[in-house]
Amino acid sequence: MLAASTPTGTLHPVTTAARPYHHGNLREALLRAGERALEAGGAENLSLRELAREVGVSHAAPRRHFPDRQALLDALALSGWERLGATLEAAVLAAGDDFDARLLGLARAYVDVATRHPALVALMFATKHQAGASPALAAAGERALAPALAAVADGQAAGAVVPGDPEQVAIVAFAALQGLVALASNGMLDDTPLTAMLDDVVERLVLGLRPR
Repeated sequence: MLAASTPTGTLHPVTTAARPYHHGNLREALLRAGERALEAGGAENLSLRELAREVGVSHAAPRRHFPDRQALLDALALSGWERLGATLEAAVLAAGDDFDARLLGLARAYVDVATRHPALVALMFATKHQAGASPALAAAGERALAPALAAVADGQAAGAVVPGDPEQVAIVAFAALQGLVALASNGMLDDTPLTAMLDDVVERLVLGLRPR
């Protein structure tokens, strides 16, 4: 499962270790099984009936918590946004007040999550931006990305980042990171270590964001 990053950089699962289902934690068990199935086969192949079989309950039992497949996907996306937000916030706190360090910490945290859990991250963004997305999902996405926007705004206030709309500046940085994630996910980095490439990308981003 997606793990939250501590200030020391150690990743810890956000839930307890997988346990057999017992009365009272069916929703959590379904979310854990759903996330595994999502990464293994994609959102289009997710089946409540198959998850019920894996967890060991009747095929109708999941509907106590998720009326349909889309409700489960929304719940997975919401959980993913909440955990990503905690990860990014921890990265900012660990980096201190220096903008360069914050950007590097945020970049490493996001790229780690996005390359370890590509299907979940894709679901998170797709669900957040789809027509009719629930207000709760949209709000969770905004909260999750707030540490990055705050880091840009603080960098601008300190004179380390070009002036302008912090969201637009952050989008430029995010586009570079998402491009790197795509290259890594498609095996297009050849023998270049992802960490080395990431550090180089962030260094160039920092230089490009400096006030002229």
